[in-house]
Amino acid sequence: MMVIAARLLGREMRLSFRHGADSLAVLLFFVLAASLFPLGIGPEPALLGKIAPGAIWIAALLAALLPLDRLFGADYEDGSLDQLLLQGLPPALLALIKALSHWLFAGLPLVVMAMPVALMLNLPRSALAPLELSLVLGSMTLSLLGTTGAALVIGARRGGVLLPLLVLPLATPVLIFGTAAAGAAQTGVATRPALLLLGAFLCLAVILCPLAAGAAAKAAAE
Repeated sequence: MMVIAARLLGREMRLSFRHGADSLAVLLFFVLAASLFPLGIGPEPALLGKIAPGAIWIAALLAALLPLDRLFGADYEDGSLDQLLLQGLPPALLALIKALSHWLFAGLPLVVMAMPVALMLNLPRSALAPLELSLVLGSMTLSLLGTTGAALVIGARRGGVLLPLLVLPLATPVLIFGTAAAGAAQTGVATRPALLLLGAFLCLAVILCPLAAGAAAKAAAE
């Protein structure tokens, strides 16, 4: 089972490397979306620093949605999804591997790129570490939620339109507490409660999202 899972993860990584332009598009969208905030509200440093956590989190959330439609869509269209399920791999483990692949090629680059974007938006250095930690926890949760949404719209017409409508309401608590973690550091308030809540969301997502996504993928294949 572990050998099959490792091979599947390697397959997902190879496919992601072949579609490297998708990861680049995610990063470019993230940077461009965050760069629009100074143009819209003005270049005042104090104001930019105040809104920086929210701007970064909103841009990261929207950017993470971009590659979701191909998580299961390509495998469903060419029949690979049926073959993967016939290998005896539990559907939940298949979904978990898909989520891990999405985070490695979409979530992790966003976490890395968030640092220079935060400095561009004049975020205080004291808030950089809480922001990065919140993005690590939150981006993992977003990958799991996004994988579940992608599985639910397999084979659906206009699935790319339905996907954000499914994922965004579920991701709202992650956005709120992710922004709160960095915002608390700016005001000298403890960041631990917000980070603990993000960790709790991640634990719940690790348990529930693969089960839901695996069941939806199996139902679509049948």
